[in-house]
Amino acid sequence: MSDVGGVSSAQLKSFIERIERLEDEKTGISEQIREVFAEAKGTGFDVKIIRQVLKIRKMETQERLEQEELLDLYLTALGMSAPSSNEDIAA
Repeated sequence: MSDVGGVSSAQLKSFIERIERLEDEKTGISEQIREVFAEAKGTGFDVKIIRQVLKIRKMETQERLEQEELLDLYLTALGMSAPSSNEDIAA
């Protein structure tokens, strides 16, 4: 292959073919992930909660703690937070 307008045809073709192979692998992996979620659901696990756990596990500890604090603050402001163990004793 030759250069066309300063672009190496062989190099471009190599990049395209590598991307195509990786896209095929990504599709296969996505199918495997769906199968694992289906298997988990079939054994009684809640897939939405599993997705949340996966998202949380990717977070840095400090980021997770900050989000939990904000969530608790917002829920409390809306009157939606669960009573703490101290409130249970007082009631």
